[in-house]
Amino acid sequence: MRAVDVIIKKREKGELTSDELKFFVDGFTTGEIPDYQVSAWAMAVLLNGMTPRETVALTLAMAHSGEILDLSDVVDIAVDKHSSGGVGDKTTLVVLPVVAACGLPVGKMSGRGLGFSGGTLDKIESIPGFRVNLSTDEFKQQLKDIGIVLAGQSLDLAPADGKLYALRDVTGTVQSIPLIASSIMSKKIAAGAQAILLDVKVGLGAFMETLAEARALSGLMVDIGKLAGRQVVTLLSDMNQPLGQAVGNTLEVLEAVDTLKGAGPADFREHCLHVSAHMLVLGRRAPDLIAGRRMAELAISSGTALKKFCLLVVAQDGDVSFVDDTRKFPVAQFIEVVKANQSGYLAEVNARIIGEAAVTLGAGRAKKGDPVDHAVGFIIHRKVGDFVEKNQPLFTIHANDKAKQAEARETVMSAFKWSAQPVPSLPLFYS
Repeated sequence: MRAVDVIIKKREKGELTSDELKFFVDGFTTGEIPDYQVSAWAMAVLLNGMTPRETVALTLAMAHSGEILDLSDVVDIAVDKHSSGGVGDKTTLVVLPVVAACGLPVGKMSGRGLGFSGGTLDKIESIPGFRVNLSTDEFKQQLKDIGIVLAGQSLDLAPADGKLYALRDVTGTVQSIPLIASSIMSKKIAAGAQAILLDVKVGLGAFMETLAEARALSGLMVDIGKLAGRQVVTLLSDMNQPLGQAVGNTLEVLEAVDTLKGAGPADFREHCLHVSAHMLVLGRRAPDLIAGRRMAELAISSGTALKKFCLLVVAQDGDVSFVDDTRKFPVAQFIEVVKANQSGYLAEVNARIIGEAAVTLGAGRAKKGDPVDHAVGFIIHRKVGDFVEKNQPLFTIHANDKAKQAEARETVMSAFKWSAQPVPSLPLFYS
């Protein structure tokens, strides 16, 4: 069997067998199949798709390319959550400490920025010293000791996906539904999750721009979970405009901490409470969503969620004084408030344009291995449906480069579309 034959077969819209996919995944994992061949194969998958059978076979091959973590000796039920990627989505930073404070241990392996979407690891590393690379033993021990872990994907767990994840980001193959589904589910299966909550983003700032695409992805991941013996619940949430106000690593951490302290933007807080309630039901800590929401609200109002977040930071060597006093975080050199150049109702706040502009500022990666500037990004002051008066603040730029600041100003201004007539606000979730 040759790698080029697998590429050609998929290029010609053939259905790959389980053996062919296992051969290809194993070869990529060991380095016998180089990046350029995998890039060609990924593009063929993006253009021609995969059958459900192929996608399941790919998922299991990636999950079994390394160790399969068993958490049954640490927790009674291992619950995980995953977002399919969005702009301003710092939900994990709030939901994990909230549900952990409610007595549901949660150990999450997260990723870095992918395309125009921010990565949870890039965000949490804004806290000086925070260590995301944990061994399997460290991961399990911390989960047992304090009931919360937020780490990078272990090299021992689904290593094929770790390599493919980075490659997709820089080869224009992020949007493939089979590759997204297999990436997410292989990690969750390998990480020992018995129950999985999937937050599938929908809209201009998501990899799934339409409800039909999002439902297809959700259904595929539920099917994969069933075949692998896992319970999977999916939520469809809006990503036409950024979630919350902050877009950028440190800025999003600040917003998450504010939310844990009982403040934060209303839409972001509501999103976190809804996701937390679902996780608490999934993890058998709440009998229904109403009770789960009450538990989540109490975790925030009582301060126990914030304390759990601080325990997480300390456990992973982060400087918790930055959480106690957020004024210690470094700020960008150039901060500019951009005002509305007209009055009217906002009909669109294009999340993709804003996410891509954040990458241009340095908040994400244009190519594999690029450094990330944690201080840069945007604060988006207005939402779809808002009436904005001329000269009111529209967004704030945090930049460390004058030329990039000027480019970002023009780009983000184009993300706002106006209407003379009232415009309904966007839903947070879709049924």
